[in-house]
Amino acid sequence: MGDPGAEEMISVMVVDDHPIWRDGVARDLTENGFDVRATAPDATAAVRIAAAVRPDVVLMDMNLGSTSGVDATREITTSLPDTRVLVLSASGEHSDVLEAVKAGASGYLVKSASVRELVGAVRRTAEGDPVFTPGLAGLVLGEYRRMADAPAGGVAPPRLTERETDVLRLVAKGLTARQIAERLVLSHRTVENHVQSTLRKLQLHNRVELARYAIEHGLDKD
Repeated sequence: MGDPGAEEMISVMVVDDHPIWRDGVARDLTENGFDVRATAPDATAAVRIAAAVRPDVVLMDMNLGSTSGVDATREITTSLPDTRVLVLSASGEHSDVLEAVKAGASGYLVKSASVRELVGAVRRTAEGDPVFTPGLAGLVLGEYRRMADAPAGGVAPPRLTERETDVLRLVAKGLTARQIAERLVLSHRTVENHVQSTLRKLQLHNRVELARYAIEHGLDKD
């Protein structure tokens, strides 16, 4: 008989050009109950291997020696919509964070994070929450606000239901799915269903893009 919890195990791929660091992260995640399906040393291998193993989460370094993780992030998030990319980088430079998010990353964590923080970040990323090292989430939301030239009257398109719009407003304010559930007195699963439905309707890929859409339409100001 198989393990009844096996289907719930989060699958992960670790991408980093430093083998000792890469293997250490993979080991830490395995010891904490994750299914580390593969590792990759560079962007080219990352794209190829991700397509083969289709992990729930890819931990992506931005500086991969002679290559960048940005292009790999863009290719993976475009070709594998069910796979989320969480950047794990030594750099906390604002330009690097914004570049990663624009490429489709769901979050950005610096390598100084503890194992406990890393484990929590991977779990939240798999659940669909945007995850950032403290201080970086505000940077991303602030950038999206600056990019919002003309809010669309503070309302969402009519194709969204009233509840989907309620959830979208709170996504724009930076709340996690659990915080939204508490605010609206809903279950976490119900919130997640609303988020996924809204993503499909708006043809977006992840919650970072959803937050950007909401901000550009003025929904964070209500």
